[in-house]
Amino acid sequence: MTEKNLKDSRITEAQSAESDTGRVDPAEKYFHDALKISFFILKIIMVVLVIAFLASGFEEVASNEQALVLRFGKIRGVGENRLLGPGAHWVFPYPIDEFVKIPVSKKETIAIDSFWYYQKPHETLPETPIRKDRFGETLVPTRDGYCITRSERQTESISDFEGSDYNIIHSKWKLVYQIGDPEKFFRNVYMPDVEAGQSYADVIPKSLEVKSLLQDIVADAVVTVMVNYSIDEAIASLDRIPKHVKRLLQKKLNQIESGITAVSVQLTDITWPRQVDYAFQASIRASQTSQKNISEAKSYAENTINEAGGPVATELLEQIHNVGIADEQGEALWARLAGQAQEIIAQARAYRTKVAETAKANAEYLQTILPEYKKSPRLVLQEIYQEAIEYVLNNADEKLIIQPTQGAKGSEIRVMINRDPSIKPKSQEQKHDHTKK
Repeated sequence: MTEKNLKDSRITEAQSAESDTGRVDPAEKYFHDALKISFFILKIIMVVLVIAFLASGFEEVASNEQALVLRFGKIRGVGENRLLGPGAHWVFPYPIDEFVKIPVSKKETIAIDSFWYYQKPHETLPETPIRKDRFGETLVPTRDGYCITRSERQTESISDFEGSDYNIIHSKWKLVYQIGDPEKFFRNVYMPDVEAGQSYADVIPKSLEVKSLLQDIVADAVVTVMVNYSIDEAIASLDRIPKHVKRLLQKKLNQIESGITAVSVQLTDITWPRQVDYAFQASIRASQTSQKNISEAKSYAENTINEAGGPVATELLEQIHNVGIADEQGEALWARLAGQAQEIIAQARAYRTKVAETAKANAEYLQTILPEYKKSPRLVLQEIYQEAIEYVLNNADEKLIIQPTQGAKGSEIRVMINRDPSIKPKSQEQKHDHTKK
C-alpha cells in the first residue's frame, strides 16, 4: 500500500468515527426518557402522599363531644388545653398523635334488674298476665333477685328491742348517666374495644365493661340505701329513696375518679315477694283502715274543737293551761274564743250579771223594808209570805187546794193523773207569745 492510500484510509476511518459519535442509540434514549418521567411521577406521588398524610390530621369534634390528643400514648397539653372543644382541629396523624373523641352531652341509659324476681322471656312482655301458681313457696336465692330492708320495731313481753327478721323486697332501677370529665373517664375506665380513630360515642353504649361497672356500683348503692328503710317506707318513698341512691352512687363514682356523672336514678318498679302477696294485701288493707280511722278521728277532733272554740281553740287551750300565764292575758285569750265556748261564756257572764243585779235589788228591797220590819216583824213576814204564794200560784198550770176537814181523823186526796189536754201549760203559752213577737 502506498503512503497516499494509507493516508486516505486513515482519513476515512476518522470521518467514520466522527459520524458514529454524533449518532445516539434509540434504546438508550428511550430508557433515559422513561427514567426522567418515572422520577417526576414519583415526586408528584410523594408530594400527594405528604399532603394527604398532613391532611389526615384534620379532625372534626361534634357539638356534644370533647377530644383528647395522645402523642405517643400520652395526653398532650396542660390544664384546660388538654381538652379540645367542638370544631375542626389539626394534629399529627397516627401513629404520632391519636385523636380520642368522647361524648360529654350524650346521655346513656342502663336498666338494673338484678333485684327483680326471675321471669321467663315471654313473661316480661307487658300483656302477659302474672300467674300466682307459678311462684314456689320460697324464693330461690340463686335465681331470684331481691333486696333487704330494715326491720320494724318489735315489742316483746320481756323487753323492748329494735329489730327482728329483715324484710325482702323486689325492685327495678334505671340509671341515666353522661361523661362529665373526659380525661378521668379515659384514664380510669377500661375501654378495650376502642380502635384508633373510632368515636367513644359509638362504643360506650355497647361496652360491657362500662355497663358492668355501673351496674355493680348502682347495685352496691341500692343495697346500702335500702337497708335504712322499712318495707312500708320503701314502697311509699318512691321519690326519696332514688335521690338517696343517686347521692351515694355519685359519691362512689367520684371516689374512683370515673369521670361519670349520674344524671338521674329512677325506681321503675317495686313490690313485695309474690309468695306472701296475700299477707301483704291484708296488711295494706289493715294499714289503710287504720289510717282512715286516724284521719277521721283527727278530723272529728278538729271539727269539735272548731265548733267549741273556733280555729284558734287548740292554740288558746295550750296557752290557757299554762300555769304562769297572767290573769289579764288569760282574759284576753278567752275573749278570742268563738263558737260554743264563746256562747257559753256569754251566757255565764249574763247569768253572773243577772244574779248580781238580782242580789243587789233584793238587798235594796230589804234595806227599804228594814224600818217596817223593825216596827212590826210579823206583819212584814206575813206580807212577804203572801207575795211568795202569789208568785208561785201565778206560775202554776193547775192548782189543787185542800182544806182540812173539821173533826176528821184523816184527809183523803184524789188526784186525776190524765189532765185535760185542752189546758196548756203557761210555759208553752209564754213561749208561743215570745215566738210571735
